Parts: sequence; C-alpha cells; structure tokens
Amino acid sequence: MAQHTDDGRARWQARFDASRTRDADFTTLSGQQVDPVYGPTDGAQVPGFERIGWPGEFPFTRGLYPTGYRGRTWTIRQFAGFGNAVQTNERYKMILASGGGGLSVAFDMPTLMGHDSDDPQALGEVGHCGVAIDSVADMDILFDDIPLGDITTSMTISGPAIPAFCMYLAAAERQGVDTGKLNGTLQTDIFKEYIAQKEWLYPPEPHLRLIGDLMECCAENIPAFKPLSVSGYHIREAGATAAQELAFTLADGFGYVELGLSRGLDVNTFAPGLSFFFDAHIDFFEEIAKFRAARRIWARWMRDRYGATSEKAQWLRFHTQTAGVSLTAQQPYNNVVRTALEAMSAVLGGTNSLHTNALDETLALPTEQSAEIALRTQQVIMEETGVVNVADPLGGSWYVEALTDQIEAEAERIFERILHMGGGDSAEHPIGPMTSGILAGIENGWFSSEIAESAFQYQQALEKNEKRIVGVNAHTSTVSGELEILRISHEIEREQKRVLTERRAQRDKATVDAALDRLLEAVRDPNSGNLIPVILDAARAEATLGEICRTMGEEFGTYTEAPQF
Repeated sequence: MAQHTDDGRARWQARFDASRTRDADFTTLSGQQVDPVYGPTDGAQVPGFERIGWPGEFPFTRGLYPTGYRGRTWTIRQFAGFGNAVQTNERYKMILASGGGGLSVAFDMPTLMGHDSDDPQALGEVGHCGVAIDSVADMDILFDDIPLGDITTSMTISGPAIPAFCMYLAAAERQGVDTGKLNGTLQTDIFKEYIAQKEWLYPPEPHLRLIGDLMECCAENIPAFKPLSVSGYHIREAGATAAQELAFTLADGFGYVELGLSRGLDVNTFAPGLSFFFDAHIDFFEEIAKFRAARRIWARWMRDRYGATSEKAQWLRFHTQTAGVSLTAQQPYNNVVRTALEAMSAVLGGTNSLHTNALDETLALPTEQSAEIALRTQQVIMEETGVVNVADPLGGSWYVEALTDQIEAEAERIFERILHMGGGDSAEHPIGPMTSGILAGIENGWFSSEIAESAFQYQQALEKNEKRIVGVNAHTSTVSGELEILRISHEIEREQKRVLTERRAQRDKATVDAALDRLLEAVRDPNSGNLIPVILDAARAEATLGEICRTMGEEFGTYTEAPQF
C-alpha cells in the first residue's frame, strides 16, 4: 500500500535536530552542500516505503542513527596480534598512534584452543597466527601503557573466551581500572565454531552454560561490555553465500537471545549487549544489501518474536572485516584494491566498526608497512571520499533495494528450515526453538554440508571461468616480484615456554591449586551459581589458560564432530 512519506521525513528531521553532529565540512570536493539524507520528494507516495524508511527509525534498514556518520564515524578497529605480548603491544601502540580508534586482539592457535604454549599440541604454533596468551601476566604485558579504561577492546576468541576475558578483567584490575566501566566486545560465539571455524573445547551445552553466565555477569556488572559478537565472518570465509552468512549468523543471534530469556534476563537489558561481526566480500552491491537486510530482519524479529520494546534492543550493531578469502597470493598488490572496495561496501552498508585486511595476509601476518597501508585505506575512505556526509546514500536505489529484499527473503526461508529441524514452535525446547534447530543442524551436519556445497559450486564456476579473479584465472601476466613477509622466529616459542616455566615456579602453587579445586567443584554442581567469579579468582592467582580449561574439561568433557560423507 502506498504511503505518504512526509510524516517520516518530519520524524527524521526532529531526531536529526536533537542529535549532535561532528564539526566538519559536509560539502562535495567542489564545494557543493549536501543534505544529511535523501529520500522521496514531499507528497510522494512510495509503495512499501515503510520497509526502507529513514535513518534512525524502525526497521533501521537505513542505519541506526538519524545522523549517519555525520554524528560519529565508524570505529577503525584493526585486528592484530603476533608473536609474544611484547611484540603485539608495540604493534598496538603503532595502530593507536596512527589513528586507530580501538584494539582487536588476534590470538594464536594454542590460545584459541585453550592450550598453554608448552602443551605438546602447541608445538610449532606459538605466536604464528596471533599473540600467545598463557596467563594474566601476558595480558599485563599486552596492554602495558595502554589504559584499558580509555579504549575499547575486541577479543576474537570463542572456545576459551570466558577464561581469557577473566584474565582481561584481572589485568584491568592491576591497572587500577574500574572493571564495571570497561567497554569492548568478546566474541564468545560457540555456534559458529561448530558450524564453520571448528575451534571448540567442550560439547555445546557446557559452552552455553558458560555463555549464559557471561551474559548475566555483563548485564549486571559491566553494562558497556558486549559479551557476544555473533560471527558470520568465519561462516562466509568457509564458503557460504551472502544469504547463508546472513541467515546462519542471525539464527545464531536468535539462539543467544533465547539463551538470555531462558536465564530470566530482560531482553531490553541484555539484547543491547549482543553485537555482530560480518564479512565484507568482493561483490560490492550484494554486500551493501546484506548489511541493510541484516538490520531490518534483526529489528523485526526482536520486536515481534522476542518482545524487545526499546530501540537499543532492536538495533543490530556490527563490526566488519574485509574478506580474507578474497585475497590472492598471485599479484598480491591487487589485494589493496580489493580491500578498499570491500571496505567501501561496509561503510555504505552502515558498519559500526571496521578492520581492513593487509595485502600480504594471504601469505603471512602483516608487516608493519602493510598494516599501515590497510589502516590508511580506511582513513582515505573516511577523510577524502565524502561518503560520511550522507546517511545511507544508496537508499532508494532500485537495484540495492531489490537486492536487500531478495537477500531478506532467502534468509527467512533458511530460518524456517532451521526452526523445522528443531521441531518447530509447538515442540518443547530446553532453551528455545531456534536454539534447538541450531543444535540439531550442528549434530546432523546440515550447516557444514550447506556451506561445503556453496563452496564447491563457486570453485566449479572459477574452474569453468564463469567467475573470474584477476591474477588467478584472468590477466595473469605480471611484473611484480615476491613480497617481503613477516616471519615469526621459533625463538618466540622457546622464550614463551621458558617464561611460562619461570612463572609457574614463582607463583603460589597452593593458592593456584585451591582456586582450581574450587572451580572444579563449582563446575560439577549445576546449582553452584555463576561461574565467572570462580574463574576470575583462578586467573587472579596466575592459573594458566590451559589449567583453567582442562579443569573445566574434567567435568564438561570433549566434543567430537560427527563425520559427514
């Protein structure tokens, strides 16, 4: 039904006038004034315009804020971590000094799997894909001379996320920071580990117990810290389509909403603590449409299905990282162009924070020079292109709106399939119907097989030259030579092990053993209450990440993925 758009424009104008905007030049390069937003002309009737709407208004297709980036630009949050805490601390200081607005911690594989650096399973992996963190002492070094009360920190870790977070809290305490005022994000998204990334520690139910405890803890004690960053990035990197990335990610988010509700939490209190993490891939307009559809779907489901009445509980806030899987080892300088275009799609889609990949990340961890180029890519977009002057500048584009509707419809079909796998709304569910569907899809391998099929179809299209990648199956001649890449010395691993041995010898072993005994006792008792304070006590005592994770594993057990053929 056609609707007059004048009332909506008036509502937007009132909100815009009541909001603060940056003191900046909002003109084109040629000096032409531009409006903060564009929409239908006065008196126009646009069928279905309520699905598009105005920035800062339900269903938030055009963004969460009436000012767009005129109020505040996205946070430049570069993902970084390599070697030991000393080296990564130096990189963080470089990023902050160069204009980065927040930190994002990349952990090495042993840390991501809950192993200490001297664990036999850590051999050869210490410091190679991120920073090695074994105890609070490493966290102290990682954030040395970086005041945790003044910056936002994102930590990309899921399986051992809660012990790592407790170490972060202990490090903040040692800095004299009021932990109740910390701001940042912990990934903690265990669903996507079973679906795509495969970095779990325990079966799903124990992980959900820990996540529920974290949600309660943050809602009650650390309100600005987001305990969950529901991640589609790893789902897309594994080979999912844009619609699959969107649907699987939002379904996971709905599962965590059901988890919070099952704990008796108020959806208007805990839902603002959920954030999202998406991939910005190379198909420019499809990615913009995906981001716009994500906000619209989330707002509608939160209001209509889960009863969220506050706008903040209906908002989908998200971080974006440019697509690592789109980078090529062949002609790697082309990756600068890919990253810039992907970053631009994230910005035009209204991202709240952004990481831009470095040109050499397909070969190794970024060098300092390539990391600077990646950072400057965001700053060129922000400072020179004019895209920050207008909220949702592509809103109303026939192509973008049609793509937004198409991706939304496909996502809704996937939600129906997931709900059906869990028995539907009429069945009894321990946590909720979407959660039951997700757990069923994990157990029967449905998610993995769907992603594998999409990846296979794309690879076939590449091999048939139906899809083309410059430098790979198109325009393959080049004059560029090999890159200088960052190499992590094996001396890092030897030194990390030596320091860890030294720390174990110097700590109060009786205090550590007592803390771990209390933790095991609490884990074994389902009525023991929230586990976060007990894990935090163990971290304060300098228990290592591996010791804490193994202690919980004595009761929680391990998880083995069912083979798929």
